[in-house]
Amino acid sequence: MKQHIDSAVGKAGLFTLSLRWVIGWTYFSAFWRRLIIDNKLIPEEAGYIGEKFNHFLPNALGIKPIIEYLVSNPEALQISMVIFTIVEAIVGLFIIFGLFTRLMSIGVFFLAMGILLGSGWIGTTCLDEWQIGVLGVASGFVLFLTGSGAYSLDNYLMNKPYQFTNKKWFAFLGSGELPIKNLAPKVLVMSLLIFGLTLFTNQYFHGGVFGTLHNKSVKPKVEISNIQQNGSQLSFQLFRVEGADVYGSFLIGIQILDENNQVIKSIGQEELAQFPKEKINNHYVAKIKPGKHSLILPLGAKADLTIDLEGITLKENYALKLIDISGIEWITEIK
Repeated sequence: MKQHIDSAVGKAGLFTLSLRWVIGWTYFSAFWRRLIIDNKLIPEEAGYIGEKFNHFLPNALGIKPIIEYLVSNPEALQISMVIFTIVEAIVGLFIIFGLFTRLMSIGVFFLAMGILLGSGWIGTTCLDEWQIGVLGVASGFVLFLTGSGAYSLDNYLMNKPYQFTNKKWFAFLGSGELPIKNLAPKVLVMSLLIFGLTLFTNQYFHGGVFGTLHNKSVKPKVEISNIQQNGSQLSFQLFRVEGADVYGSFLIGIQILDENNQVIKSIGQEELAQFPKEKINNHYVAKIKPGKHSLILPLGAKADLTIDLEGITLKENYALKLIDISGIEWITEIK
């Protein structure tokens, strides 16, 4: 098996050494910074990874029901985040050392696919998460084709008298010559599919292929729904669906407008900063809550809010208006 290093496949594995190390560290570092440098797996602590996962929800592609189930069930979410972190650690570490490289490359492929479908729309100044996702998918496929060459544990094992390295399964899971006939057309088809996925997601998330380029991470957007009057109280649902994921939308005003767009009730910035928590019913782990100077709406947060109408009788053509600290306003008719 010594000749593996000098074979075409062995050289290909050697040529992708830097890619293997960088990709490996990309995934292992998620575990390293999330658990070793700073524990971000504690739900009650600031920076909990589950809240960041919640940010993916509003515009995820294809996997939104899975994300919504997890962020609606905190215990299941925490277990999933722990498992996800352990998987990233194993995949990253094994890729760095070149152990069972092809099996780990499949892990890279699907981890990157999850990033792409879940958060490919996020990125305030650039198409950050989309680029990470599509490059991870392509890199995982390349590493599956090449396996590892020199400077890998796969190669070390293949140069030892271990019979299992001669088995067909090791070639599929480790390194060496891929036992696949007519490989070239299969690589072409898979490459076209990955390129197609790249173009499709670029267009879907950002309009990056044709039409108007857009970025849903620049300005906050809040959806208002389920407006209901219950006696002297008005309840409504808020869902923050766009804007930067690193900070919330800061609500400084809630107003009720009559048919002439005159303000008949207003809740100001100071009142919102002290908004009663018992009148906020959060649905997910990312929570709408009062802050120091406003009502904070994190990305992906959904909650039912209740306000006192103080004797106001709502009529047709009345509207509910929200005011963000940036000056952005959202208005919805009360029906």
